Amino acid sequence: MHKLFTYLRPYLTQVLLLMVFVIMQVLANLSLPDYMAHIVNQGIVGQDSAVIYHYGMMMLLVALGGGLCTIAASYFASRIGTGFSRDLRNALFTKIESFSLVEFNKFSTASLITRNTNDVQQVQTVLIMLFRMALMAPFTGILAIIKAYHIAPSMSWIMLVAVVAIMVIIGTIFGIAVPRFARLQKLVDRLNLVTRELLTGLRVIRAFGREGREEEKFSKANQELKGLSLFVNRLMSVLQPSMMLVMSFTMVGIVWAGAHKIDEGVLPIGNMLAFMQYAIQAIFAFLLISVIFIMIPRASVSAKRIAEVLNAETIINDPAQPETTGEHSGKVEFKDVSFSYAGAEEPVLQGISFAALPGQTTAIVGSTGSGKSTLLNLIPRFYDVTAGVILVDGIDVRNMTQEDLRSRTGYVSQKAMLFSGTVNSNISYGSTAASAGEIQHAATVAQASSFIDSLEQQYESPIAQAGANISGGQKQRLAIARALAKKPDIYLFDDSFSALDFKTDAALRKALQAETAGKTVIIVAQRISTIMNAEKILVLDCGKIVGEGTHAELLRRSPVYREIASSQFSEQELSQFLDEPGQASSSSINQ
Repeated sequence: MHKLFTYLRPYLTQVLLLMVFVIMQVLANLSLPDYMAHIVNQGIVGQDSAVIYHYGMMMLLVALGGGLCTIAASYFASRIGTGFSRDLRNALFTKIESFSLVEFNKFSTASLITRNTNDVQQVQTVLIMLFRMALMAPFTGILAIIKAYHIAPSMSWIMLVAVVAIMVIIGTIFGIAVPRFARLQKLVDRLNLVTRELLTGLRVIRAFGREGREEEKFSKANQELKGLSLFVNRLMSVLQPSMMLVMSFTMVGIVWAGAHKIDEGVLPIGNMLAFMQYAIQAIFAFLLISVIFIMIPRASVSAKRIAEVLNAETIINDPAQPETTGEHSGKVEFKDVSFSYAGAEEPVLQGISFAALPGQTTAIVGSTGSGKSTLLNLIPRFYDVTAGVILVDGIDVRNMTQEDLRSRTGYVSQKAMLFSGTVNSNISYGSTAASAGEIQHAATVAQASSFIDSLEQQYESPIAQAGANISGGQKQRLAIARALAKKPDIYLFDDSFSALDFKTDAALRKALQAETAGKTVIIVAQRISTIMNAEKILVLDCGKIVGEGTHAELLRRSPVYREIASSQFSEQELSQFLDEPGQASSSSINQ
């Protein structure tokens, strides 16, 4: 919580002004019963109309001044609270952007969304209440008790009993409610997670007819949240009636005791009325304090969750003294690289060594779970190696800034990710300075121009979130065009041709060969036909390189590669490659 208050520094001047207005508001409110006592004792009982007029005008002016102070205090409280939450959301978003995939695995997406929205809103609400009430309520309560004591000392015991009763009620509710606030936020996370999973997987759910099961899962999460929320809200609903009951008994006690004192002639009636007003103000002050005490635990839970994100140590950081080179050849070298996920018993990659050279295509193939995508993710530092070193243009990637490193790479992920916008904005995403001609050229090379031209608005056609309004193959082609428009030194394709038909795949590979001439190309693929023309093919099995060479060489020497190829080609086709090894690098089964 302390760390979050550092975001209030830009608003210190406004906080001081707010405090001034709150104090003036309290003083104005507490002076009104004094004026009322003078009017009753001297004006009404003494039948002096001049006194009534004088103190009546004073009450009117003080009430107007207090109202203006209240408005000003509310304005500054809202301005500070909303500005603080804006800055906090910006800080959270910036921090989340700096996360590596390790940190994303630690915090779920649903939880990060909740922390950046619901949790920040909770803190903002309580902060505004604190500014409005945290100073006003104690100040009002203490001054009201002091003034009540001075105006009628003999009845102070009534106020003491009321305050003790209020503190008992607050303490009881506080003790029951606090442990449940943390669980409440976790249930909100759970509901967000279930909702997000349901919406993103809606097609699969419908395809397998599992709507009923998902409805039950959502209903269970919703019911748990509802049950706990109802309990907390019912507990909160007990607070106000309890406080009102205490206040009612206090008023009865004041009138009963005050009537006897007035009858004895030791207490003016105006003083009794003023004492009653001070008692009401004191009780309401404690009511406000109780509300603050109840809301602070929930806000503290939210603040703790926000602080967990802000304080999270990012594993992948820029070096203090980054290295760079004017040479941008795009050479990539792996030297005895190993990698393990956090908490994993076995490393995903072990002893990986190879070089991907400019002007060549290096392909990576292997069975599912062999570590192909992980290997590719190590190059742009989505993860850092556990052992060994990765060099780009002769520099350890850990000694380069992430911006410098990633400016040299064009990455196409296994799951093509598009953003809401237009076709044009998605292709130019990695190179905002790209001209219309360059964007169209990238789309042509990626074999996307044919379907783009068929769209009503062509390059200005809208793309829904995650590309939901186009097919998987179209998404992959746009993602490839986005990488091409960037014109990087290193192209990283993570099984990004899987949704293409064989004809489009062949045309794309032919166009890419000319477009990426002189560049380093690393392809992860499942289809042998996609990578059979590569100058170097790496075969991964259980995180180790078990084969390296051309297509024909691996068919002869690598049992793992031959097994994969046998599942995709007939024996006759495999025999053709074995009979004509010199042709393996210049022919394709689909061309």
